[in-house]
Amino acid sequence: MKFSEDQIYRYARHIILPEVGGSGQKKLLAAKVLLLGAGGLGSPIAYYLAAAGIGNIGIIDFDVVDRSNLQRQILHTTEDVGKLKVDSAREKLTKLNPDVKVTTYNARLDSSNVLDIFKDWDIIVDGSDNFPTRYMVNDACVMLGKTNVHGSIFRFEGQVTVFKSPEGPCYRCMYPEPPPPGMVPSCQEAGVLGVLPGVVGNLQAVEVIKQVIGIGSPLVGKLALYDALKTELRKLNVRKDPKCPLCGPNKTITKLIDYQVFCGVGPGHQNG
Repeated sequence: MKFSEDQIYRYARHIILPEVGGSGQKKLLAAKVLLLGAGGLGSPIAYYLAAAGIGNIGIIDFDVVDRSNLQRQILHTTEDVGKLKVDSAREKLTKLNPDVKVTTYNARLDSSNVLDIFKDWDIIVDGSDNFPTRYMVNDACVMLGKTNVHGSIFRFEGQVTVFKSPEGPCYRCMYPEPPPPGMVPSCQEAGVLGVLPGVVGNLQAVEVIKQVIGIGSPLVGKLALYDALKTELRKLNVRKDPKCPLCGPNKTITKLIDYQVFCGVGPGHQNG
């Protein structure tokens, strides 16, 4: 592909980076990245990936914009209250960068549709806020061979990692079993610092770009932990579990399961 004059100006700061260059920008424009949720994490991820020139962005979310979202979900404004989040998100992203094709799914992600939705995307970005969705996303990505850029937030803390099987561990390697119901409150119950999703979401966006272009040291087998109160960023090693029932050599999970029963909780939201 050849860059238009507008694209040369738009992506000039990328193109002059030796690690990115014209070839890297072309990879970004050709990439297909699906975001789970247009909420706290999905908002900064979507904005920065669209600005960077990710050519194909998918967003799945079944929720509408609520006034309580506006403290952290920067894709949306007061005028968007009551709108579908996917519609609000598409409007903002296409205004930001007309190069980006935005595909939206106004649907609840579940075991009946996740494989069909995921199959056409290169990278899945998990910004969900509940355990059933996280396990389902992980299992679907492993089964389809998709890279899963995972992030989560809670109060003043967040974490980011990249699950890329078989190269690295999966979510079940880190958390073989979900915590007992009620042990981990949701952001709705415990609260979350409004700017925290911006930090964690942007770390996820960085990992997506690194995966697309093939640069740097990705967080495969690494877990980045961010503490906003201490202004502290730590990185831990995460190893593959040889007994993992999903990505281990003797796998026992070969199809999607009933995740609500497995996690012992209700469906919740998908975006924080």
